[in-house]
Formats: sequence, structure tokens, C-alpha cells
Amino acid sequence: MAYTPPDPPVMPYLMVHDGPGALDWYARAFGAEVKVRYDMEDGRLGHAMIGINGGDLYLADEFPEAVETVGALTPRTLGGTTVTISLAVDDVDRWLARAVEAGAEVIRPAVDEFYGRLAKLRDPYGHVWSLLGPRRS
Repeated sequence: MAYTPPDPPVMPYLMVHDGPGALDWYARAFGAEVKVRYDMEDGRLGHAMIGINGGDLYLADEFPEAVETVGALTPRTLGGTTVTISLAVDDVDRWLARAVEAGAEVIRPAVDEFYGRLAKLRDPYGHVWSLLGPRRS
């Protein structure tokens, strides 16, 4: 019998500092909905799945004491991130403004490109997001 994964076959998994705070931030900035949440006894977020604009991703607090088996650290620990997350949206400027109001740093202001409108931001947890949507002009 073939294995059927419970979620999409490829799923981003973000490591964050202050997992509970990150869940709140993603809800405010991107309208994220928490679908699954497992809190640890020590207050750290053990695992969560959130939905953002029709897509899902996993996230958890960093567990540096178990990095050999977890395999990932936060952008704060690494001094940067190794990936950019692309988020397709209906209005890049509106999504960017909401994220900035919630505390995101603009890396690249919204501009029309030949493929659509693009902006880039860094969230308070060090992850870089590309917002991509329809051109304004």
C-alpha cells in the first residue's frame, strides 16, 4: 500500500524564537489561522501548522539541545535565513502594509515587474517573505 501523507507532500517548516508570539504575529500580519498546535511543558511551541491565504506551513520553537535530531536552527541563531518564502496575494501593497504595521521590515518595496507586483519583507523572527501579486498598472 502506498503511503499517503497527511499534509501536502512538500511543507515548509520554520524554526522561530518565541513560538507562541510567532503564532500571534503571523495571525496579525498575514491573517494566519492556527490549525494544529502542540505546546511543551516548558512553554515552548513544540509544533504548529498554520494556514495563510490558502497555503499551510509548519513552525516550532528552536530546540538547540536537540539540533542533531531536529536539524534546524532559527534565523536569529544562524545570523540570517537560507530560504525565502513566496506568498501569492491579491494586493501586494495591502499585505505589505499590514505586515509592516505588525512589525515587519521592508527589504524591497513593492514594484511592478514583468511577472507581477513584488515586495520582500523580513518578519520579526528573521524569515524573509516575497509577496507576489497582480501588477498595479
